[in-house]
Amino acid sequence: MPKGPFAAVLFDLDGTLVDTRLDFAALRLELGFPEGIGVLEHLATLEDPEQAAWASTVIDRHEMEGAAAATWIDGAKHVLETLHRKGVPTGILTRNSRAAVARTNAVLGLPVDLILTREDCAPKPHPEGLLLIADQLGLRPATTVYVGDFVFDLQAARNAGMASGLLRNGKNRHFEDQADLVLDHLGEVLDWL
Repeated sequence: MPKGPFAAVLFDLDGTLVDTRLDFAALRLELGFPEGIGVLEHLATLEDPEQAAWASTVIDRHEMEGAAAATWIDGAKHVLETLHRKGVPTGILTRNSRAAVARTNAVLGLPVDLILTREDCAPKPHPEGLLLIADQLGLRPATTVYVGDFVFDLQAARNAGMASGLLRNGKNRHFEDQADLVLDHLGEVLDWL
């Protein structure tokens, strides 16, 4: 996978650009969902429509509360504004809901060209969302990097033929070997152009 320079930078949202303080352990506990499988993936296995609807409501509540309290990850706003000023195409692919992303955008104002949510495409690690963003922005996947903080982000980038960047946060170092690039501060993205 190329190490740059890159023509475009795409990002995960929560944990990469913004902190919504979404507590997945508390969410799993409230839902009674097991560890080791994604929340959305487990939700898709629920056969009882009432249970699935209730679980969706709980997930939405957690996401909306987090979105309302969203704050920037250190350096994120500066990086996005700099990329925008330089005319570098940017986008966000997130597993969050469209409503939660709209609330986050209302709180912070996300200066990116395109945002796709779980309602727009198959959730990561499926590459569909990254490929849709690339297509809509006229990007070549091989010249694009996708930056995230979780293994699904790295897998989605690889599956889409993009370079993957891992923003280290102290809890995700065990994913480093799956990333093409590793960064400790989002400002490092600007060195990849």
